[in-house]
Amino acid sequence: MLERLDLRGQCNESSDELAGLLPRPQVGDAVSQDAVRRLIAQVRDGGDAAVRELTARFDGVDIAEPLVPVSELSAAWEGLPPGLRTAMETAHRRVLEFHRAEAAANHTYERDGVTVRSVSQPVDRAGIYVPGGLAAYPSTVLMTVLVARAAGVDDIALCSPPGPDGNLAAPVLAAAHLCGVTEVHRVGGVQAVAALAYGTETIRPADVVAGPGNAWVATAKQLVAGDVGVASAFAGPSEIVVIADATCPPAAAATDVVLQAEHGPGGRAWLVTWDEGCADAVCDAIGQIVDLSPRREETLATLEADGFVCLVDGPAQAVDVANIVAPEHLQLMCEGAEELVSSIRHAGAVFIGPWAPASVGDYVAGPSHVLPTAGTARFAGALTTDDFTKRMHVVDVSEAGFDQLAPAVAELAEAEGLWAHAASVSRRKEWSTSGVRP
Repeated sequence: MLERLDLRGQCNESSDELAGLLPRPQVGDAVSQDAVRRLIAQVRDGGDAAVRELTARFDGVDIAEPLVPVSELSAAWEGLPPGLRTAMETAHRRVLEFHRAEAAANHTYERDGVTVRSVSQPVDRAGIYVPGGLAAYPSTVLMTVLVARAAGVDDIALCSPPGPDGNLAAPVLAAAHLCGVTEVHRVGGVQAVAALAYGTETIRPADVVAGPGNAWVATAKQLVAGDVGVASAFAGPSEIVVIADATCPPAAAATDVVLQAEHGPGGRAWLVTWDEGCADAVCDAIGQIVDLSPRREETLATLEADGFVCLVDGPAQAVDVANIVAPEHLQLMCEGAEELVSSIRHAGAVFIGPWAPASVGDYVAGPSHVLPTAGTARFAGALTTDDFTKRMHVVDVSEAGFDQLAPAVAELAEAEGLWAHAASVSRRKEWSTSGVRP
């Protein structure tokens, strides 16, 4: 089920050579960027009519009015089973508290008569994408909307693809209600990203678009970036790397490999170990777990296409492999796991030890589960409040500070041939005292 890669005896390879031995995701091959561009242009030019046509084409339902009435959101919340409602409230509290604590604080820098305040300003409107269609992800509502809320965004629109009956799952609607979202649209795929980026007759454009999705959705976000704010991560199909050894129960490692694979095709699942017996036992356990899963077909599709068991010489090479893969989720289920963390440079989130499965991060740990995939953890991280804010600097200069710094400004301006820049400081004293203007 998992392709076996044996890197033992190659631990002296350079990182570039080691990378050449590992399969890498081919993001550009997953979908046609030209095809995505055409769909984006169709929505940008055709508005609501284009959204309706594309929803009918890709989701198989004709929806004349995609906006969900607010009454349906509150009804969904009231109709939740008590256990699920409590679970959502637990996740809501933890996610909001974490991101409020992590949010960058305003700060002030003072020196030589110059005071600079760095002020974090939220965007006016956020567009949130929540995957759906064949599965429901109320947790993604919490993990995106609450990050925007913690950043100070008040105006939030949420889009999610309709199911075969043309509706959104009740838990998704309930989560939106819990998070205070009143604008929910039954729109998914590229058409949702385009509508949130450029607007239609009924969906106002957002300043930032965030949320995970399949390769089409992630590619669409890349293509609209610049016209609208988009988190730098390629938040596509789910991935996990599990580093395990003989101290880890095989069934535990196997379950953790499978838990991200069950999202379906397009993701990646890795087991990395220096113990061949561990590899064999975990692979056997994976087969048993997959056979029990109600999502057997989706899980198999991922594992057979992009499932790997990688044999290495030891923990150091296991970390090298993880850094090259740069996974969305990295799980350390081996002796001395904590000591390995300082060597991890590229991962969306790291989970340590037997009691921290990635599922805890998916639901209740606190940080957003919207994470970089397809190797983009090399330069991007998790969704945070920074994705919904921008820094504004407020500069105040005293007369004494001006006197001290003006000569440096004039010298730099003259070196760059910018006369007015230099004049703005060299003549300012004269203008302020005599009222003379050039």
